[in-house]
Amino acid sequence: MKNLVIGATVLILCLGILYVGVGLEFGVPLFTDMDEYFVSHGQEQTGGNNIVTDIVFDFRGFDTLGEATVLFTAVLGAGLVFRKRGEDEEYEYE
Repeated sequence: MKNLVIGATVLILCLGILYVGVGLEFGVPLFTDMDEYFVSHGQEQTGGNNIVTDIVFDFRGFDTLGEATVLFTAVLGAGLVFRKRGEDEEYEYE
């Protein structure tokens, strides 16, 4: 019974995601006001010539810092899990 509930839940979630994904049009943004603002005011507000770099580092700096922190934490965690143990270290099993 438990497997049936889990299977039904997964199926409903997959169908919901598929329904939303099929309904979206590819390459058509829903909101363009923000894009127009960045293109028209980006250079004067940031002083940079590359609008992509200006958006990533100036307008969305905290978001980029958060993504870098998550990436660093993931790499550090994977390094700790897969590190080579020394000869004097013992494995602990329960």
